[in-house]
Amino acid sequence: MGNSTDSIITDYLVRVIARDGSIRALACVTTGLVGELCRRHGTWPTASAALGRAVTGGALMGALLKTGQRVALRFEGNGPLKKILVEADANGAVRGCVGNPEVSLLREGGKLDVAAAIGQAGLLTVTKDLGLKEPYTGTVLLYTSEIAEDLAYYLTDSEQVPSAVGLGVFVEPDGAVAAAGGFLIQSLPPHNDEAVDRLMERIGAMQPVTELLRQGKSPEGLLEYLFEGIPYDTLEKRALAFVCSCSRVRIERVLISLGRDDLASLLAEQGETEVTCEFCRERYHFGRDDLERLLAGISAM
Repeated sequence: MGNSTDSIITDYLVRVIARDGSIRALACVTTGLVGELCRRHGTWPTASAALGRAVTGGALMGALLKTGQRVALRFEGNGPLKKILVEADANGAVRGCVGNPEVSLLREGGKLDVAAAIGQAGLLTVTKDLGLKEPYTGTVLLYTSEIAEDLAYYLTDSEQVPSAVGLGVFVEPDGAVAAAGGFLIQSLPPHNDEAVDRLMERIGAMQPVTELLRQGKSPEGLLEYLFEGIPYDTLEKRALAFVCSCSRVRIERVLISLGRDDLASLLAEQGETEVTCEFCRERYHFGRDDLERLLAGISAM
């Protein structure tokens, strides 16, 4: 559920590695899936930019995992956005939501103020489901609340992998998402200081990611620019898509988990209920017959 044909065709990620193995990098375009998410959530411009950056960052971090593994990002600050939640897996499926979609804050000069929307005081929590008994969780204080820098800080500080992240979302005056994407670069042991310095120079001199994407730069083009003078090999190209894992069966399980008494009260007082998925805004309606069937199922256990 939640797939859009456009996002499957246009959104993808490319992963490369320096020929000496010292640097790995990923770049992606996420315009379609970010646009669809923002439409579903009815986000205002600054909320769109924040959600788009976070979802793009999640897609990049998901691509570092092995098949079957998942990552969840939670940005929680003291700004009006309240929180951003993102989930991504190793296969390119990603979903996300914001606590308050109706946020539009501008800096001087008219740029969208994502940092103020999230708030300067808060936490970034990264949870990885690696298929082990317990998921791995790491938490850092928000560094700049600009999202890209926060993810780079988390990877460098918490996972001890020196990283650089660039994310961009361009929102048109009418609220449409015109471009979204980004890159993630990591230095691996044995570290090649010369190559890292060269990359940092290139990042420092490059135009904003949104500008490059609006000019038609592909993920391959972003990596070509960044790796100028550094030999590298392309490892894979992978489609990205907004996919939500909710279903009627899963929502039924949530209702069952309320327990016999609460479900019986719901049936007696309201006779029906509607549950909306936090991530995709899909609505699931359960009438009297549905609730009686679930209640009967609990009684039979």
